[in-house]
Amino acid sequence: MAASPASGWRANIVLFAALAANLGIAVAKFVAAAITGSSSMLTEGVHSLVDSCNQLLLLYGQRQAKRPPDREHPFGYGRELYFWAFVVAILIFGAGAGFSIYEGYLHILDPEPLRDPLVNYIVLGIAFAMEGGSWLVALREFDRGRGTSGWWAAVRESKDPAGFTVLFEDSAALAGLVIAAVGISLSHALDDPRIDGLASILIGCILGAVAVLLAREAKGLLIGERANPEVIECVRELLSQRPEIVCVNHVRTIHTAPDRIFVAISADFDDALPMGAGEALIETIEHELKARMPALSSIYIRPEKAEDAQPIAAVG
Repeated sequence: MAASPASGWRANIVLFAALAANLGIAVAKFVAAAITGSSSMLTEGVHSLVDSCNQLLLLYGQRQAKRPPDREHPFGYGRELYFWAFVVAILIFGAGAGFSIYEGYLHILDPEPLRDPLVNYIVLGIAFAMEGGSWLVALREFDRGRGTSGWWAAVRESKDPAGFTVLFEDSAALAGLVIAAVGISLSHALDDPRIDGLASILIGCILGAVAVLLAREAKGLLIGERANPEVIECVRELLSQRPEIVCVNHVRTIHTAPDRIFVAISADFDDALPMGAGEALIETIEHELKARMPALSSIYIRPEKAEDAQPIAAVG
């Protein structure tokens, strides 16, 4: 089964762990960059600072998404988390990748000789340990919810952007730390500071790729994605067990929040079923569906002849 949305406290553990790590690392990287003049270290400092802002935005989005439905938003504010996840992707692309590539380009044009790189190595080692800890927390929590799905399939099916966003950010951060270490080492060994600038550009390219990937996933959630196929199949199975239902025409779903699903069902009811019995049956089915799948926050069942049902390209 595909990844299910993490509970609030688990998602917050991932975000708070990443935030604590990134804030501490950002300060250390900026200090190291000022002491040694390393372009890739400055880039890494900006990277950690951007990641810290991203975690704050996701925490804010989670808080806003928990607001109850009201007259203006009858399905709640769950999609606000998807909006802030999209903003995070834009921030990574613009502030993270853009600055890294620009800083690396300037360093290649006007290279500044590296001073004693020992400070950089110490900071990079500490940063790798802290980022690795945050990455392990994010990995464990995401793995807990993905079930038997493959990693990529779990990301595609996940409706909670907080978990996989932190996982991708931390993965990019670890890759960036390795590139920065290699760039600083080669720059010092070959006495060519331009290599440090090239490392900064490579870090920016990695951030750009992660940003595009996150933006794609966030856009799909923001527009509106169907529920996981297992949920749709479970709805169909429950309806098919009812002898009063001749045919299930279609089951259309959309996530209004990571843990809330709106489902619209078109079904062909037995013509011999009285109207009062049909209404009671619909109410019973709704109770059964919500008992089986609490994430189904809103259920709409429309009795409709099979020949009258509007065809759709893909059920769900």
